[in-house]
Amino acid sequence: MVFGSLWGFSECIIGPQISEAGLPSGTIMTGFFALLFLTMSRLIYKRRGMQFGMGLVAGSLRYFNPFGGCHVCSSIAIAAEAIIFELIFDYLSTVDLYKIKSLTAKVGLGVFSAYSIYVGGTIVTQVLTPLSFGAFYIENLLLAIPSILADGLLVALIGAAVIPITMELSRFDLKIPDRFFYPTTTGITALCWIIVVGNFLLLT
Repeated sequence: MVFGSLWGFSECIIGPQISEAGLPSGTIMTGFFALLFLTMSRLIYKRRGMQFGMGLVAGSLRYFNPFGGCHVCSSIAIAAEAIIFELIFDYLSTVDLYKIKSLTAKVGLGVFSAYSIYVGGTIVTQVLTPLSFGAFYIENLLLAIPSILADGLLVALIGAAVIPITMELSRFDLKIPDRFFYPTTTGITALCWIIVVGNFLLLT
């Protein structure tokens, strides 16, 4: 819950600031924030399905984003990215990620994961968002694919750094002691939701 809330919070609060700075917020949010939270949670807790749950939480919180444009498409994109991450890392689950020593292998994993998550998530969004409004046209998707594939290159470059760094950080004991775990995670989760939903209510 806490990782999903942090992801959703960053999408709602940090994402618009990146856009206002004239930077490609979608690629940065996926390549850095989404990949960071998804990878860290998988390496620390090693639980299948956890990242899909994170996507649902983050997507739900993103729906209440007081800033930005299409909330539905952003929520769908977040959930889709989480599902694709699960598919990639479940396939790799027979490999102990902690035993990957080669920097080349870590960078390759980052490039592949980031590119797949962004491109796959964006394509899913391009299909499901129009379908939810009953107006999907295959030609629109085909026209958008070259741009999606090109944008994914920047995400891949970010992922090439994020995954290796996250894998190194996860070697340290980052878990919160049991007696502090629930109060800390509950407080962080509540704070994320209060800030986002509070801003949403104030601005609507």
